[in-house]
Amino acid sequence: MEHKKKIVVVGGTGLAGSAVVRTLSEQPVDLVVASRATGVNSFTRAGLEEALDGADVVIDATNSSYTDEEAALEFFEVSSLNLVNDGRAAGVSHHIVLSIVGVEKLANSEGGYFRAKALQERIVAESGVPYTIIHSTQFFEYLRSIAAFATRQGRVTVPDALVQPVAVEEAAKVISTVALSEPRNGVLEVAGPQRGRLKDFIRFDLASVLDDRQVVADASATYFGELPTDDLFLPGPSAQLSDVTISEWLETARAAQPDLLHVSWPFP
Repeated sequence: MEHKKKIVVVGGTGLAGSAVVRTLSEQPVDLVVASRATGVNSFTRAGLEEALDGADVVIDATNSSYTDEEAALEFFEVSSLNLVNDGRAAGVSHHIVLSIVGVEKLANSEGGYFRAKALQERIVAESGVPYTIIHSTQFFEYLRSIAAFATRQGRVTVPDALVQPVAVEEAAKVISTVALSEPRNGVLEVAGPQRGRLKDFIRFDLASVLDDRQVVADASATYFGELPTDDLFLPGPSAQLSDVTISEWLETARAAQPDLLHVSWPFP
């Protein structure tokens, strides 16, 4: 009988993890959803050995609920070491990490949460376990969260930065393809098809829910506490680009949320 690849998605009930689970559920694999909601905790190791038993591939889609450097460092260091060590003992032959485009530069220049993500990547890359690191641009689905974080007195102030966001389902397709392929022992970038200013993508998304907050770009504004450069969030020339535009993503989202307004890109 042909071996059915066992793939464990850690953080499998979060935004990105659940999208990966939906995509992989269509494949002939033995799929395990590992999260605190399913009784698996990569930080405390509760249920982790059982979830990883016999696993071929681990996809780490976990995230820290803390954005400050000290707490995020503790989470990603402990969680990553647990996944690497328990994964090695279980015979894992491909360790995949979901991370962020630009994380190395942000880690070196600003530290904070991004330093913790860079540590997560380094632990996996130096573990000796074959690996692939996926660097994704911002998800369309996070635009409203970015706006909420950047709102002061009813006004959204964001860096005047270029971005190339992507739908989480499209990033999940790339992650799932990587999970079914050989390890790259390197980094693969994924991004959307459109490049534009962060403020314009946020204005587009807010308009779809009749949110009339003013959105402005400020060269001195920070991104989750960090001051980015103009090209920091842009992928390199070898990135895998989705075909799904923000307008197409919104139309798909309207199937589940009919009250979303139709908005065209570029937003005036």
